[in-house]
Amino acid sequence: MSRHPGKASNLIAMLAIIAVATPLLWRGLSRSAAIPPATPAPIENAAPLPIEKVASAPGQRTEPNSNTRDRSPVDLALSPDGRWLVTANQIANTVSLIDTRSSQLLGETKCGDYPIDLAFTPEGQRLLVTSQWAGKVQVFEIRQNALVLTGEVQIGFDPAGIAITSDGKRAYVGQVANAQVAEIDLENLTVLRRLAVGQWPRYLTLTPDDRRLAVGNGGDSDISVVDTVTGETLYEEPLANGTNLGQMRTSADGKYAYFTWMVYRTNPITISNIRRGWVLASRIGRVRLDGASYREAISLDVPGKAVADPHDLVISDDQQWLVASASGTHELLIYRLDEMPFIAVGGPGDLIDRRLQYDRKLFDRLDVGGRPMGLRMADDNRTLYVANYLRNAVQIVDLEKRSITAEIDLGGPDQKTLARKGMEIFYDGQRSLDQWYSCHSCHQEGGTNARPMDTWNDGTEMSLKTVLPLHDVTQTFPWTWHGWQRNMTEAMEKSITSTMQGEAPTAHDKQALIAYLATLEPPPNPFRNAEGKLTDAARRGKTVFFSEKAGCADCHNGPRFTDGQIHDVGLGSDKDAYQGYNTPSLIGVYRKVRLLHSGRARDLKRVINDLHSPGRVNGNGELTDQESADLIAYLKSL
Repeated sequence: MSRHPGKASNLIAMLAIIAVATPLLWRGLSRSAAIPPATPAPIENAAPLPIEKVASAPGQRTEPNSNTRDRSPVDLALSPDGRWLVTANQIANTVSLIDTRSSQLLGETKCGDYPIDLAFTPEGQRLLVTSQWAGKVQVFEIRQNALVLTGEVQIGFDPAGIAITSDGKRAYVGQVANAQVAEIDLENLTVLRRLAVGQWPRYLTLTPDDRRLAVGNGGDSDISVVDTVTGETLYEEPLANGTNLGQMRTSADGKYAYFTWMVYRTNPITISNIRRGWVLASRIGRVRLDGASYREAISLDVPGKAVADPHDLVISDDQQWLVASASGTHELLIYRLDEMPFIAVGGPGDLIDRRLQYDRKLFDRLDVGGRPMGLRMADDNRTLYVANYLRNAVQIVDLEKRSITAEIDLGGPDQKTLARKGMEIFYDGQRSLDQWYSCHSCHQEGGTNARPMDTWNDGTEMSLKTVLPLHDVTQTFPWTWHGWQRNMTEAMEKSITSTMQGEAPTAHDKQALIAYLATLEPPPNPFRNAEGKLTDAARRGKTVFFSEKAGCADCHNGPRFTDGQIHDVGLGSDKDAYQGYNTPSLIGVYRKVRLLHSGRARDLKRVINDLHSPGRVNGNGELTDQESADLIAYLKSL
């Protein structure tokens, strides 16, 4: 099976672990006072769940065994002439070509591992695809009704969102792992330069004149506006308590960059706080591109029926409509753009503006099922194409009629596996109270996010802790930062009923979540060289790591760099309900922007030279500057 959030992508993580942020299965870091781990409760096997075959338009598939794996399209692109539609199939590691005139699936072509974004060049001759785990930007052309790979450029560091200049000669690509944007020469397929921005620059958008670039920095909760001529950041617009920044689009006049995001409000998880939008809430925002100005936003959440996990948005060419995908609540949000009550300072409110709530001409919701992700609109300003991740399909929506007119099947298994069912639960915001958030809301793509959170899971209120990744979580017993959770089945239930304040899951639901979590593997590490080997600095850092002076391996040992024990390293609080912390795995630590259980460290340098230095932990002295730099290089390579 291929590794992604589909499969490995099977992000079943949160579920069991978080029903939204639940450090349910979160591992802490520390040492001393080892509590012997109890034997985990056995997990029962369950039969695969049958599902109905989704109706699809007729079409041919080019690959053998095309129904043996899920496609899970995460994004799509519409050619400038409207003739071709291409999907990025994240689990299958393929791109699919659709003829929009006949709504037929023409074929499927292999691409790099874990495709995440794609875009046609303005003339429509080439298609760019970012393959995040392969570290590539690939170029395809349509020849004889098929997609053909014609070139690629290796840029590394988890490439994600794409923005192409109006002349089709250059492209900007966000590099999530190294806080940079790569500028690519599309004629020679070379990297021209790398622009420093904020942490986790996943999606971005250009002004029509190509002079300014807006970048969503999910790890820093802000938007950078970059001068593309000088490469300098002109200004940054903060998104207070923002997390999970989605796709970005520029208005036709080039004045605004629009985007989706969620807000974590740092309040206790209570029924009243959830319903007021004081825990997690959804927003659509915009920032000005012609000069610094406080961000503007609207609240999406309707009382009693909130919106979870907004992802993409599109604006019609006539600037009349804005449509967003709410992936956690399986719907499209349809707004009259000129009536959207964007508010800057002092807003928006915690809940949707009442003018929108009660006027379907201004705001409407269309349930499309599954997990709607990428969106594209035809030039008729009413036909919308939706990449539906969980339905393995592209849906065609008539915005005037507010209905799905067709669904094009991209291929997939005839029966759902137990893990696929768990994936559905993981992404389902309707599992929470009034559907405010999902497991994915806190464990983005099965990983972490940028905010320390109170999940009501460690016996105290407002004891904020970082959300740890779920990769290999079924292999890192025990769970929670304090290590008190020793039964994963019980952990599943507690996450949903406590952190999410939802209805208790069935026994089958819990087994499905665990099955999904078991598929989550760490992505390939972009800080290793092309052969996957350590750099010279990382090799020196490995020596430091295993040295008596540093003492890192005393607790962080074994294949996942954790001993599964509880230790006290002096980082606790008198408010803690449990003594000591569970040693966290160091696999994928490069992906974190909040470190230690409290998130008080924003980088590895502060961890090893200050808060968790060898001198503090074992009294063996401090590291030299060279040892520190080498150790950080090694840690990033894990």
